[in-house]
Amino acid sequence: MKRTGTLILVMIVLGAAAFGQAPPAAEKEIMAVLDLQQAAWNRGDIDGFMAFYWKSGDLTFQSANKRTHGWSEVLARYKKTYPSGKMGKLEFADLAVHILSPDSAFVLGRFKLDLDGSLKEGVFTLILKRTAEGWRIVHDHTSS
Repeated sequence: MKRTGTLILVMIVLGAAAFGQAPPAAEKEIMAVLDLQQAAWNRGDIDGFMAFYWKSGDLTFQSANKRTHGWSEVLARYKKTYPSGKMGKLEFADLAVHILSPDSAFVLGRFKLDLDGSLKEGVFTLILKRTAEGWRIVHDHTSS
């Protein structure tokens, strides 16, 4: 009986360690999402940037002590903040992808946004889930 319990414990620990490391395919897919988002931002394409957010009323976005719920509301927030389409140059750095399950992950990273010489920097945490459309951001928390 003791041997079975030890074996189960070892299997749980090994399984948890495996989930903590991103399988190469999932990590590449998530990094591709972030690359496409960055490219959309840098060409002033808010709709293209938002294409990688979950199109759901349950999407959450937190920044500047505000929480926004819903894809349409997050899109409206971005369009209000950047009405002219001039969104500056965005760079992501120090990205770390952590797979939680085959269909969920979180990403830690840093961003730099240069808006005509005004530099804004900060950190972010994204929670993503794999959908029929691919990996989508379901929660975004950004701090600057």
